[in-house]
Amino acid sequence: MKINPEPRSHSRRKFIAGAGGAALSLPWFESLAKGENSSGPAQRLAFFYLPNGLVRRGFFPGESDRKLPSFANQNNVWRFEGEPAPVGSHSLTFTPTLAPLHKMREKIALITGMDRTFQHGTDSHAQAASCFLSSVAPFEVENSAYPLSRTMDHIAADVIGRETPFPTLELSCNDHKDNIESIYFDNMSWYGTGHVAPSMRDPRLVYDRLFGTKSNTRNRNITDLALGNAKQLKTRLGGSDSQKFEEYFEAIRAIEKRMDRIDSMRAELAEYRVERPAEVLPRNEYIHIMGDLLVTALQSGLTNIGTLMVAPERWGTQTNYEGILDGPRNHHSMTHSQSKNLEDLLKLDRFHVSAFSRLVERMDQIEESDGTSLLDNTIFTLGAGIGDGATHQYNDLPVVVAGGGGGKLKLGKHIHCEPGTPLANLWLTQLQALGVSRDHYADSKGLLSAIL
Repeated sequence: MKINPEPRSHSRRKFIAGAGGAALSLPWFESLAKGENSSGPAQRLAFFYLPNGLVRRGFFPGESDRKLPSFANQNNVWRFEGEPAPVGSHSLTFTPTLAPLHKMREKIALITGMDRTFQHGTDSHAQAASCFLSSVAPFEVENSAYPLSRTMDHIAADVIGRETPFPTLELSCNDHKDNIESIYFDNMSWYGTGHVAPSMRDPRLVYDRLFGTKSNTRNRNITDLALGNAKQLKTRLGGSDSQKFEEYFEAIRAIEKRMDRIDSMRAELAEYRVERPAEVLPRNEYIHIMGDLLVTALQSGLTNIGTLMVAPERWGTQTNYEGILDGPRNHHSMTHSQSKNLEDLLKLDRFHVSAFSRLVERMDQIEESDGTSLLDNTIFTLGAGIGDGATHQYNDLPVVVAGGGGGKLKLGKHIHCEPGTPLANLWLTQLQALGVSRDHYADSKGLLSAIL
């Protein structure tokens, strides 16, 4: 009889299989890597989409004293009357809206001057989000009012998402039920023309989909279940891996606790027969928890690709921005009267950028197998499909790229593109950085060489 049996090998796959049925993945542990083939950290792709455009004078360097535009339902014709930024690379200037990103200045790039072409036949907002990542040029799809086909996230998933449990993850911070707009205002991810990849909007449902199974629907605390099965594994981890293990599960447990608070608030509101309790739930908490779910899914290897819409385009819902604005407001309507709502719009724009910055900072603190960070191995883009909410312009779009693309991207600067540079040039550049071989993308004219 062997008194001291040899230690058994514990791979990540074996641990997941024995975690009581919980489909819970783990970050990369050096202690478990022996005997497993590893080609290094996976490459990831993510998007943080802002609806209804931004206030240009708060976001774009050099436009702080620009004249505020009046509402105009014109597309791709209005341009800033003033001295444009010189074409080329420049040092980053952190405007009031961009200020939250200053801490991460070495790992972001502000990219301005890129355009899209509006295809007449629909509302400008309808193409803003739905066609933001589309792989076709305007008027290329016959019998369609939308230049819309398979979007970039799914094209990238064919290469970098094939071995993950979820090839793509689509999230949206829109939990309102008064949908009077079509699906084109409220989705940015598409399998193909007319075939939407619907976003998940309820944090609890997202969590259950990522970390729960049918056999464990009665167990609300998946981390307790997984940790109980992980005790033997933890004794075999080295010091740094043990700390990483604790940090990972505590992050998930924190998400659970926050969701429990939200569920409790909804239950209390339901007792008072509030018709749409979402309107009085904290907007900032909602956006933060959906962002944390996205980052945790990327960290754990459940997916390598994710999209997060902060809100839908053009919806008329009154939304409560607790801690940001004094009362419920309609963001879309506000953008049509910038002079009247300027200060509140600037507060919202800065909050949305700070929510993105918060995720960027968190990703930069998550260590990968080779000592790099999750952010270093991710291309994470903040952007809007409209350059200005009042003018509905499709030129000079606001875009920030964070991450490193596994060392492929050179950031830490402001790049102003030549007039007429298609946004598709950036998408083609990102795909090639991720190892997706394409000669062109939509109406691209070449690569964005300034970040390669």
